[in-house]
Amino acid sequence: MSNHTQGTALITGASSGIGATYADRLAKRGYDLLLVARDQGRLETLAAQLRSSTSVKVEVLKADLTNAADVSGLEQRLRTDASITLLLNNAGVAANSTLAQADLGEVDLLIQLNIVALTHLASAAAAGFVARGRGAIVNIASVVPMIPERFNAVYTASKAYVLSLTQSLNAEIGEQGVQVQAVMPGATRTEIWERAGMDLTAFPAEMVMEVGEMVDAALAGFDQKELVTIPSLPDAADWDALVNARLALGPNLSLQQAAARYKTSGA
Repeated sequence: MSNHTQGTALITGASSGIGATYADRLAKRGYDLLLVARDQGRLETLAAQLRSSTSVKVEVLKADLTNAADVSGLEQRLRTDASITLLLNNAGVAANSTLAQADLGEVDLLIQLNIVALTHLASAAAAGFVARGRGAIVNIASVVPMIPERFNAVYTASKAYVLSLTQSLNAEIGEQGVQVQAVMPGATRTEIWERAGMDLTAFPAEMVMEVGEMVDAALAGFDQKELVTIPSLPDAADWDALVNARLALGPNLSLQQAAARYKTSGA
């Protein structure tokens, strides 16, 4: 089922949900896999299933991406292992409390996983892929930065960071043989909701996408070379319009004089 021409995909948060589904889909596309998560048992179970249903190589690596030493080990692997051709930055956690009421220890762990670890791994992958002239970095973001007023402040800000990082990274390395993609799912049926103490059934059924549907759409966007993929957005022109409106602000964002509305009558 595989001719092993795709190289190896390193997937974080691979033991369940989006990560595990990507593992299945990428294996079927001929990628060997390096599956990374904290739950060794679930990783081994998934690896056994993939080995039995495909002919790809599957390696399991237990790692906690809130631990700097574990992140450092993965960075080194990304920089030096020429077989790795795709990084899927999927590991992440959500939060359900307001910033004023938040446990700041939990906030720090969220930032470490959703932002710091993701950035370190993207940096290492970028260095390795640019040096080899080949590779892809896929960062799992979210639609919540588009409507930040409706969601938890820290989680939303972390996903806004992922989107911004991906856009900037693409400007830096997109012309050097490296494909970059941010995937922005809406509500997707995974375990992240329960872990954050949120009830997914509170959402209208028409708002919740099954994880296989989401990943298949994301991979279709990847095949179409989209920088940003929003799986449920019917018309890509709507996103293009938002980007163009943002870029149109450019000439007026940094000028010598303040805008007239900020001038007082006595100035």
